[in-house]
Amino acid sequence: MATAQTIFKRIATEEAFVTQEIADEWDKIIATGAPGDPGFRMMGQTILKPSPGTKIIHKRLTDLGAGRIKDMEADGIDMQVISITSPGVQVLEGSLAHELAVHANDQLAAAVKKHPHRFAGLAAIAPQRAELAAIELDRAVSTLGLKGALINSHTNGKYLDDKIYWPILDAANALKVPIYLHPQTPSPSMVKPYLDYGLYFAGWGFAAETSLHALRLIMSGVFDQFPNLIIILGHMGEGIPFHLQRIDNRYLLQVKIGAVKKMQKLPSEYFKDNFVITTSGVVQQSSLQLSLEELGADRILYAADYPYESVTESVHFIDEAKISDNDKHKVYHGNAERLFSL
Repeated sequence: MATAQTIFKRIATEEAFVTQEIADEWDKIIATGAPGDPGFRMMGQTILKPSPGTKIIHKRLTDLGAGRIKDMEADGIDMQVISITSPGVQVLEGSLAHELAVHANDQLAAAVKKHPHRFAGLAAIAPQRAELAAIELDRAVSTLGLKGALINSHTNGKYLDDKIYWPILDAANALKVPIYLHPQTPSPSMVKPYLDYGLYFAGWGFAAETSLHALRLIMSGVFDQFPNLIIILGHMGEGIPFHLQRIDNRYLLQVKIGAVKKMQKLPSEYFKDNFVITTSGVVQQSSLQLSLEELGADRILYAADYPYESVTESVHFIDEAKISDNDKHKVYHGNAERLFSL
């Protein structure tokens, strides 16, 4: 077990940013009422609403320099893997979304180049233009040196299992880089029951939306087509590790009665082979222990979820976890170094 003298390198892997240009486009949507996406409208009235607290968050999101590094040093974070915050460019018109994603990737790559020992990055892409998104992912990785992509779950209510998005999955598979499947509010077709009591947001709606997306990928046969594709899920796997036995059990029943086609592997096997999870936003020791038991220490990454969560609390959570130093090194930095080729 860790001792007080143990020193861990810490790489945080779900650390958010946004460009001012993207934020300005969000403001335009919110000003018109966002009738097509009530979840985003509700988010615009809370986390994106101008207030003293959100102004601090916005300042941190747009800072890719000294202020961010100062915050990292205060909490003992050696490196951030930085990615576009939700909902990114996915609520925008396709051509504009692609243009702003390219611009965001250029900004992020410039910051990484300036601070190569402190920052790494995941590309923003616009699934609305899937062919262009695949080309941009290749540019971001091959030319800019970014380490994969982040997609904020659904795009206008559509999910990555739809074959119109497979050029993106094909590019990630060929480049051998992961896609971080990050939450946003539930899609317009499912969001209505979540709008009460704040359930549309991170407390429940985010996990419900993103876990559904992940299971659609598994059940659609995506990973038979792209066997080397790696999907990252935050928030300790969005609840899926807790349900793996039941997911397999019900899948086998559905196969038996002819409700679904039999796949090459069990759903849990795809999850364990093609997914990794991060600790972002979760500081519950029992959740960590269950995830370690189900997935193993090689498939769990540390994340702080800066600037939305307490980085101090997330560090204390891993420091105090009753796991071996070897496993802490894997979670804190070793797995990230391997997955992102850092």
